[in-house]
Amino acid sequence: MSHTSVYLHEVVETAQQLSSESIEALCDELVALRDQGGRLFIIGVGGSAGNCGHAVNDFRKLCGIEAYAPTDNVSELTARTNDEGWHTVFSEWLKVSRAGEKDAILVFSVGGGDLEKNVSPNIVGAVQQARAAGLRILGIVGRDGGYTKKHGDVVVVVPMVEASRVTPHAEAFQAVIWHCLVSHPKLQKNATKW
Repeated sequence: MSHTSVYLHEVVETAQQLSSESIEALCDELVALRDQGGRLFIIGVGGSAGNCGHAVNDFRKLCGIEAYAPTDNVSELTARTNDEGWHTVFSEWLKVSRAGEKDAILVFSVGGGDLEKNVSPNIVGAVQQARAAGLRILGIVGRDGGYTKKHGDVVVVVPMVEASRVTPHAEAFQAVIWHCLVSHPKLQKNATKW
């Protein structure tokens, strides 16, 4: 079989193994967040950071949720990295935003963060800050979900069907899942143009 055939087979297998119950629970969390006037802070690094900005647009425009991605402000992100270190960029951003009990973070990550391996310590810091400030911790992550899955409230784990392609599948399915959410009848308030 060609690489493309194998890859697309993995996509189908991943989709079939996704927990629709977890996605529905995530939808319910977002409906409750909007109903109480809370804000959604979407956090991720690398390719997941790119997904964050797109998702912010969709949650704001289609669902009427006040949403932000710290990675959309490259000036603050790089200033904090330069002056304070990479591990604090999200936690300090949440502090300045006065994120509190009405708000939530939504983590997009392949691994979910792991302090022992020094992987995405900034995501771990954000989850810790969110917990300390009383935010709900939501996520769409790959692998076993790492720190985010262990400490989150509602976290969808994208199944790993092929270890060598965990990153492309996890990041692709972040988009599949958030697009499922923003088009969910419970959540979508505004129609898409096309």
